[in-house]
Amino acid sequence: MNTSLRSAVVTGAGSGIGRACAQALVAEGWHVAFVGRRKETLEESIAGCADRSHAIAVPADVGDPASVTALFDTVKTRFGRLDLLFNNAGVSSMSALLEDLPFEQWQASVAANLTGTFLCTQQAFRLMKAQTPQGGRVINNGSISAHAPRPNSVAYTATKHAVTGITKTASLDGRKYGIAVGQIDIGNVASDMTAKMVGGVPQADGSIKPEPRMAMDNVVRTFLTMVHLPPEANILSVTVMATAMPFVGRG
Repeated sequence: MNTSLRSAVVTGAGSGIGRACAQALVAEGWHVAFVGRRKETLEESIAGCADRSHAIAVPADVGDPASVTALFDTVKTRFGRLDLLFNNAGVSSMSALLEDLPFEQWQASVAANLTGTFLCTQQAFRLMKAQTPQGGRVINNGSISAHAPRPNSVAYTATKHAVTGITKTASLDGRKYGIAVGQIDIGNVASDMTAKMVGGVPQADGSIKPEPRMAMDNVVRTFLTMVHLPPEANILSVTVMATAMPFVGRG
């Protein structure tokens, strides 16, 4: 597959999973739009690429329709087409009891995790439908929370379950345009967001316990496996997780 003429959008590319996956695409010759709220963190991500000429920083708020429209207009102008969208941007809110969760925090989770995934997928469909050759691939970051909740995580868990609904519906609706849509569910990757797991996090039985984590390159390899599939093949759903994390079974 000749990726030298292929382009991608990666949201949440200013840190963590988004940064690592966006950098991996650039390393393979993709032209990549690094998307996030803060231009300075996007530029830091791009600074880690061997070939910075293949990367652009596009600050955007994925929960805002006008901002998302402007993002994809920029991508169309700069790249001419879109072959891959990685809906990775999101926020985690696991600090409040369900009955105490502020409405504003609920809204922020819905905007970033759910509305952002929808708006970016919608704009990607419009580009992929109109371009020649038609089609492309969309990958959504679902999370283990798309399957099972952690304590005090109603907003995050609800939105991640809903992302699965978007993935399945978009996979169906994208068939006629040659658009493949899949989801990567990630459990306990080593990052700033999961640093607290080393010291211990709340468990379903009320205890506080440390949890195993896995290296970021495991996520990147899994993501690239999805990316490298030919257009006629799709991984609808894949879970990559720290082997000993408390997810499978009753642990």
